[in-house]
Amino acid sequence: MKICSLLPSASEIVAALGHSESIVGVSDECRWPPEVRGKPVVTAARIDPSELTSLEIDEAVRASVLDGRSLYALDAELVEELRPDLVITQDLCAVCAVSGGDVASALPLDVEVLSLDPRTLAEVVETFRVLARRLGTPERGEELADEFQGTIAGVAEAVRGLPTRRVFFAEWLDPPFCAGHWIPEMIELAGGEDELGRPGLPSRSTTWEEGLAQRPELVVLAPCGFGAEEALRRGSGLSFDCPAVAVDGDGYYACPGPRLADGVRQLGHLFHPEAVDDPGLPALDLGAAVR
Repeated sequence: MKICSLLPSASEIVAALGHSESIVGVSDECRWPPEVRGKPVVTAARIDPSELTSLEIDEAVRASVLDGRSLYALDAELVEELRPDLVITQDLCAVCAVSGGDVASALPLDVEVLSLDPRTLAEVVETFRVLARRLGTPERGEELADEFQGTIAGVAEAVRGLPTRRVFFAEWLDPPFCAGHWIPEMIELAGGEDELGRPGLPSRSTTWEEGLAQRPELVVLAPCGFGAEEALRRGSGLSFDCPAVAVDGDGYYACPGPRLADGVRQLGHLFHPEAVDDPGLPALDLGAAVR
């Protein structure tokens, strides 16, 4: 089977299931695991976020959504040349990838389009199984689901009975967006509480005043699409009365793939370092950068 993955999480899941060699085309945001890099790029964002401030990116996204324009350009001719049997995308977030409807209208009718739209951790796990069945390896899907759930359960058990840590988790910085979809679950399982979090629902814009009004003991900067160093750079003008840390939101929080389990481990360590070992993921102290 030949697969075009327009979704970073789908590329990650397909590879984790042992089918990375089946991927013949990707989006320009598919950067993990390393074996998917260098594959033909069939879709790319119409804006270059590296050239824009966080506020300018937010304004561009809002304008695109308001006008009904996709943020992504699909190279339909290249997709036809690659002749995939399956194209994987999503309809959950207009900011994340080409929608299933846009793909279906741009490609030949004989190409199967599969949309993955998880909103919760349980639904993320189900995408492992859905893809594994579609690729003919259902047993590996169950193994991956068990590994994922086992890692998260281990963190939850380690922090059981410990004081809950108040946190404000920012999925975007200007304006700040509160945690949505599966991230509030991750926070709770790791021993934290984010009063503004919206489990199972999209993240929403808020203000720093509202976020800090919940008196967080820790602020986590995890802007969607960026790693820890870029999150630190974009948050360097912010200051808080509590510790703040920049993490890799792109790899371990915003992307609904197997590495979310590692994100739970990182949160568990950030909230309760005495109970959960440091998984070694990027975590940069904003206070140190400001000082």
